[in-house]
Amino acid sequence: MNYLNTIDRYRDYRPVIHNLLASSISSLGEEWQHSTSDEEREKSLAVIAKNFPFISTLFVLDEAGSQVGDTLISPYAEGYQGGGDGIDRSRRPYFSLAQGSGEPGVTEPYLSVNSRALCISAVTRLAGSDSRPGGYLVLDVDLNKILSFFMGDTQLRRVEWSFKAVYLLISVGLFLVVFAMLWHAASQLFVVLTGLSDHQAVIQVFRVVIYLTLALAIFDLGKTTLEEEVLLGKDVFRHSSTRRTITRFIAAILIAISIEALMMIFKAAFGTTPGQLTEAVWVMMPAVGLLIGLGLYVYLGARAEQILLETRRSK
Repeated sequence: MNYLNTIDRYRDYRPVIHNLLASSISSLGEEWQHSTSDEEREKSLAVIAKNFPFISTLFVLDEAGSQVGDTLISPYAEGYQGGGDGIDRSRRPYFSLAQGSGEPGVTEPYLSVNSRALCISAVTRLAGSDSRPGGYLVLDVDLNKILSFFMGDTQLRRVEWSFKAVYLLISVGLFLVVFAMLWHAASQLFVVLTGLSDHQAVIQVFRVVIYLTLALAIFDLGKTTLEEEVLLGKDVFRHSSTRRTITRFIAAILIAISIEALMMIFKAAFGTTPGQLTEAVWVMMPAVGLLIGLGLYVYLGARAEQILLETRRSK
């Protein structure tokens, strides 16, 4: 999982997330004051979590920051452990936030000790009474789930594994093609080393270079597909992810075209195919055009994304 993408996306929706969680923890605090048993509180959490599946856990702290009672876990949360009664949480960010203000507050993202995943916490003060001391109510929220909730890609995440499986098969196929071309290059090179005339050896070496060049371009394409679509978890909502994929793909094509043009120039220089010098120059022209177009695309795409983010964060 790419935590940097998650945090960047959180910054885009930070005001909305904080407003929602602050109002939610305030309502929960009022309801918690009237609940008399853990069973009622668990039922209340289950009802809320059904509508807001990003909710993970709920627990209470006393005035000193020690947990009172066990942690209540949402039925939709995964990887969380119960218990926790009596644990000192006075050094956690939500307790420091609660002490600084009497209003409901929401922390910045941090790594949860319970689930070891990125989360944020909402906290509000619980007023004390004759029968119950005061304290703090803390609500933990899974950061990835709340972002999916706001962006509407929850269904996408459920089927994302199938997309990754297809991309993995494509990457494996491309790597098999690369190994086949390397095998042919090695066999051609063996023929050169076993003894050929100078003229035949030059032609054979050029064939080896062409095989290796194509293998390099195809390998880079397979590597890009594997990294972007399977291993790194590309963020489809960010233009930078798409721009990076297109840049690497076009760069592989540029390398292949440029090396092919160089091979034609070398052949003409060695006298094997003298008429290909002009053709080599014409082959270089598309490479130059691709390079100029790629530079414009990267520059304009980066500028457009920067303006879009500044506009979104200024609202």
